Amino acid sequence: MPSLVAVPALAEAEDSVLTGVPDEYRHYFNGRPPVPFTKRHWEFSGEPASIPLARAFLDTCAATRDSDFRYVFALLGTELATNAIRHSRSGEEGQTFVLRVARNVTGLTLVCRDNGTPARSLGGGDGPLVPVPPTGDRLTAENGRGLALVDSFATTWGDNGHPSIRKVWFHLAYDMTGSSWPAA
Repeated sequence: MPSLVAVPALAEAEDSVLTGVPDEYRHYFNGRPPVPFTKRHWEFSGEPASIPLARAFLDTCAATRDSDFRYVFALLGTELATNAIRHSRSGEEGQTFVLRVARNVTGLTLVCRDNGTPARSLGGGDGPLVPVPPTGDRLTAENGRGLALVDSFATTWGDNGHPSIRKVWFHLAYDMTGSSWPAA
């Protein structure tokens, strides 16, 4: 089945994706252990082409951790970024979303802020998000499992339930306590 959103690898898109990134911030995306930080954020263009840059940002924020932690953190963060583009006004022309990473002694917390429920959305989008467990045909579907992944692999997660500016967050403990990842 063809993918609904083509996501080029950062290496393939690096020249065009990093063009808007000032030289003094390119270390946010290089995949190497970052200089010590407690909080780091970046505003991304609300188009699918920004997903590789978001993935590089997330991987760099988690660069001091083992490969499983880095993978899960980037996977979950990419899911939230993709949801911002696909299911909010952030995916409309000229719009953006923000990823904010906070580091503390227990793990990393990511907040994805998007521009809220789009006019085209049916059902309003009010209230907290609820993951739909993948069953039947949904197990092989190409989409619709992002929040279920976050629910399963994050230590804890939630959202602000606000339809005009939604903030979805998750915390991933360094030892992955509360995550079903090691069992997956």
